[in-house]
Amino acid sequence: MSRDHRRTTRPRLATTGVALLSMLALAGCAAPLPEPAPEPVPAVPPPAVSVDQSQRVLASVGEVLAAADAAADPAGLPARLDGPALATRTAEYVWAQATGGARPPTALPVDEQVLVVPETDTWPRTQLVVSEQPDDLQAPRVLVLRQESAREPYKLWGWARLLQNVQMPPTAAPEEGSPELPPDAEGLLVPPGEVGARYADVLTHGDGSEHAASFAPDSFRSTVQETRSALASSLQGAGAGALTETYVPAAEPVVTLGTADGGALVVTEMTTTSTVTLAGGATIPVEPFYAALAGGATTAGTSFSRVFTGVLVVYVPPADAGAPAQVLAAEHVVTSAAAQ
Repeated sequence: MSRDHRRTTRPRLATTGVALLSMLALAGCAAPLPEPAPEPVPAVPPPAVSVDQSQRVLASVGEVLAAADAAADPAGLPARLDGPALATRTAEYVWAQATGGARPPTALPVDEQVLVVPETDTWPRTQLVVSEQPDDLQAPRVLVLRQESAREPYKLWGWARLLQNVQMPPTAAPEEGSPELPPDAEGLLVPPGEVGARYADVLTHGDGSEHAASFAPDSFRSTVQETRSALASSLQGAGAGALTETYVPAAEPVVTLGTADGGALVVTEMTTTSTVTLAGGATIPVEPFYAALAGGATTAGTSFSRVFTGVLVVYVPPADAGAPAQVLAAEHVVTSAAAQ
């Protein structure tokens, strides 16, 4: 709100009745003093964070990651990591130690190619960052940064790898901000709140899903389904048991941001549980990484389960675009295991 900082001077009270009457007469004819007025309210909320602020957040996240990675110790991660990112990075340190460093943690560059910043004046606030390509020439990452309240710092909530042959849709400049959309937003091919559940059904049933036509083919889905099929066939062929997999999305997206073409970027979490039920007295060895997650068990004789923590970034076009939704980025990492 702007303020009028000009000083005004009060006239001294006159000592005679004539002077007092003259002053009252003048005061009655004087123009009113200017009053403070609020700034015009913008038509849309401002961007939640500036480009400079986003870069400072990324630098802080990078410092915490570098320190934790160097020690392979997750103790310092909660300062700047949360949600799937914290669970995934913690599990990656277990994997690195179990393999003697042969499988290091995922490279997470904190230099940005694209910033997708929300326009909002409320919390929580979530922004997306498409990173530069890592030094190992893997795909760029989509980093999901979230601030729960005004008094808390932005944290890395999750990340996902850009899939093959996909392009990010056009979004508003970060100086303007992208609109946040509710789970039941209208005018989209799929309501944002239903993206996770419908895609989970496609992962489960493939082309037999009633929602299959709503999603374009993608390399993540192909990998999940091919791996599942190969493992199930191997178990069945050996008479060792059977495989079941379930895909459970979060209750609603962590964020939905509108795109410049009237579509939306939907970011959601997906939990996959893969369980091998053994039969006929069969046993299977448990790899060191899974053993560490499973409390030290080195053999399973009844069942063996793995839980994958996943992050999906899905582009949903406008309902009248004549195109399907597209998974743009995905991450899928084992974060817990159990052997019996």
